[in-house]
Amino acid sequence: MKISRPVFQRQRGYALLLVLILVGISLLIVASALNRTQSIAIVNNRNNEYAVACNAAEAAVEKSYAQMVYWFQYWNVAGVSQRLTAFQTNVPNASEDAYWSQFKFSDGAGNNGQTCIYLVGTYGGPLPSAYIGRFCTTNSPIYRIISNAQLTNSTTGVIGTAQEDVLLALVPLNTWAIFYNGLLEFTQCATMDVNGPVQANGNIYVGTSASLTFNSPVNTTGTLTAPADDGLSAFAAGSWGTTFNATPQYTTNVAAVTVSLSMTNSHFIIDMPPAGEDPTSTTGSQRLYNQAQMILIVTNDINGASNPMVLLTLQIGANGNVNGSDSAKAVYSYTNSSPTALSTNLPFLSLTNRTYDQREYDTNLFTQIDVGKLATWSATNSLVQGKLSAASGIYPALVYVADRRSYNSRQLPAVRLVNGAQLPANGNLGFSVATPDPLYVLGNYNTQISGSAANASAATTNTSYTVPAALFSDALTVLSANWNDSDGFTTYAQNSTFQAVDDTINAAIVTGTMPSTGITDTTFSGGVHNLPRLLEYWNNANLWLNTSILRLWDSNMATNQFRNPYGFNPTPVNPYYNPPQRHYSFDPNFLNPSKVPPGIPLALVPIRFSWCVPPPATTNYTASHN
Repeated sequence: MKISRPVFQRQRGYALLLVLILVGISLLIVASALNRTQSIAIVNNRNNEYAVACNAAEAAVEKSYAQMVYWFQYWNVAGVSQRLTAFQTNVPNASEDAYWSQFKFSDGAGNNGQTCIYLVGTYGGPLPSAYIGRFCTTNSPIYRIISNAQLTNSTTGVIGTAQEDVLLALVPLNTWAIFYNGLLEFTQCATMDVNGPVQANGNIYVGTSASLTFNSPVNTTGTLTAPADDGLSAFAAGSWGTTFNATPQYTTNVAAVTVSLSMTNSHFIIDMPPAGEDPTSTTGSQRLYNQAQMILIVTNDINGASNPMVLLTLQIGANGNVNGSDSAKAVYSYTNSSPTALSTNLPFLSLTNRTYDQREYDTNLFTQIDVGKLATWSATNSLVQGKLSAASGIYPALVYVADRRSYNSRQLPAVRLVNGAQLPANGNLGFSVATPDPLYVLGNYNTQISGSAANASAATTNTSYTVPAALFSDALTVLSANWNDSDGFTTYAQNSTFQAVDDTINAAIVTGTMPSTGITDTTFSGGVHNLPRLLEYWNNANLWLNTSILRLWDSNMATNQFRNPYGFNPTPVNPYYNPPQRHYSFDPNFLNPSKVPPGIPLALVPIRFSWCVPPPATTNYTASHN
């Protein structure tokens, strides 16, 4: 007998099979989803670990950067190069914060607990866009900082990295039109157009009934205001007489620009070194005395003769070392230096000139240098050429002069430069003069070069006919070519006795002033417009000054406070000059790296030159500079 299976049983079999298939597919989907979720979790975990590790590596780089900047700005580039090992081993640690105990750091070269730091090379030229118009010297070092970091409990083994190139830029201060270490006052200034950047490591005061125009950025570590000053009331808002043509108009509360010398006693760079000081020490190497190739010291005669003694030193450091380290200096001593003896041995030098400075109430004892004669003498004298040979590219580009003769309370030793229209080119290195004494410049200075027409750049802002030049001094006084030393001993008058003629000085000015001690007209510094001191009747005469004005210290020798000149209100009891028509201008040559005057101090500007995330365990990865 044949038995047939019911149809409904076959249908239930098919349904079971379908359910099993669907369950299988669902399990596959669930498994796939779980696998995907696990993969995503692993990737997310890896990404999270990577981000955390990269942040830790960046922290290590930033710690080294902060240390490097500190030592750079306090001890210059030498302070960095001497401490690289300390920077490399000082990674973030648990003693600073327990958070860092969960990381292990390496330098990418297999050394745990270290950061990789090494010198990439040097750079010289334009700085990044944030420093428009600035450049650094060719020996500015670039250091690379690299860190690798990993979580100690990492489940992925991922390593985070960070790399930064740091430029320790050595920026010549003459790239600023005006740089003041302290309060910068334009109060009641004459009409002035400032065409270069301005920096004050202090407050800035403006406000004038004339016209003050800034065509470049103005920065101050403090505030920029127009308060009561120089015996004047505060200027109301909107009536400062001041125009700002840069964007932003000015920036306040910026970081101070650090300079390659102690700014608490920066006068030391023009002072003579004390006995026994190492010229290669941090302080010694910064002194212009040790940087100079030629030194002239005038003292009382050691044998008691009536004429002074002159000590001439010629020095050149070997292998780029500071010149004061020269172990074979050429030293020449001229005792009892009578005018006749000087005309034979040092024909550019005069020690008998006298005048009375009616601002200082002192008689000047001048060490007077005829710059034109000095140039001729240096180029032909056998003593000089035997040590500083132009054939070897060695020139007396920086001359240090100090008058150390005895004087009484109503005398003031000083240095005076005359016949300086044409300066020594010195193989395009230029010519700078440094003195710890007050400096007087008589007549046009640096207004022509060899082969050019006489005074080719006098009475103009054209500085095409100049050489790189700087004047370093305790204080600076400008005398026109019409000045006679007998004028100083004559009661000041607004007439031909004191009549000045047009005068031009083309040089960076690095000097001091007597700072303001209050807001009255008898406690005023004179402002930046009176930083070059004057002693003549300048009405109808012009003073052209193409320069960079660097006020880095207080005057130590010429210490009489500024007094308002004749014709100002209130009229002073003892007038001593009438102001000229001032034409102060920033010399655009100073934006050319090849035209930095000898001896100019450097601003120490750390710059983050480039940033990247290199592959782990890589120390030679190069990123493009920003």
